[in-house]
Amino acid sequence: MLKKGEIIHHVRDTLGSILVIDYRKHRVLTFNSVFEQSKIDRRRPHVPVHEYNRAMMLPSAFASPGHVTILGLGGGVMASAFHHLYPDCQIHAIELRQAVLDVSRGFFDLPQSSRLTVSIGDARDVLERLPDASTDMILADLYNADRMSPAQAQRMFINHCSRVLGATGWLTLNYHRTPDPEGPYFRQIRKHFPVLLMFRSKTNNTVIYASKQPFEALHERDPALQDLEKRMPIDWRRLMAKVTRL
Repeated sequence: MLKKGEIIHHVRDTLGSILVIDYRKHRVLTFNSVFEQSKIDRRRPHVPVHEYNRAMMLPSAFASPGHVTILGLGGGVMASAFHHLYPDCQIHAIELRQAVLDVSRGFFDLPQSSRLTVSIGDARDVLERLPDASTDMILADLYNADRMSPAQAQRMFINHCSRVLGATGWLTLNYHRTPDPEGPYFRQIRKHFPVLLMFRSKTNNTVIYASKQPFEALHERDPALQDLEKRMPIDWRRLMAKVTRL
């Protein structure tokens, strides 16, 4: 929820308002609603602030991606985090609105880098055109001002994500409400991904992790988590402790 802050930028496009609001320590992107689309620490813009954003990075503990696809750029929080965490990783972000990309570059320190490509368009259309097995990790966070994009809840969307991911790929999905684990959507996910995990955030976001391959579970004292903590201080061990199997 938004608290009182200073609006430092406001722009409109055909889909509505985009506001940038400064607080004492943080900067927020919102689409003129009660929801924060993105939030950064102004001193460390590459470190995600929202717990669900941090949780979306947890597959990094099991696989070091050479290529990451991000669906829904927002303020560029995920793109900046992966760009910092993996110096050799190629990142492809897909964003519906050019104005959002402009704001993320102008106000959220989105890296200007040969390793980061941004496509403007509907994520479903761009996904359809991507080559088979062309990415190692997909992070889907498709939201408009007040709800999740219906595209993210379609079975065809899951089919395309599976096709685009490599044989050891991970799909991470952010939901405001937990889908029915016995419903048709989860049945579709299980067709493509044998291992499903879940994280419930303090704000009741549900992050679903879907892996193409079985993997070794990590103890919270695992050296891999300690190494990640040094490179990106987001309390990986506490986050991992909240992950459950579906």
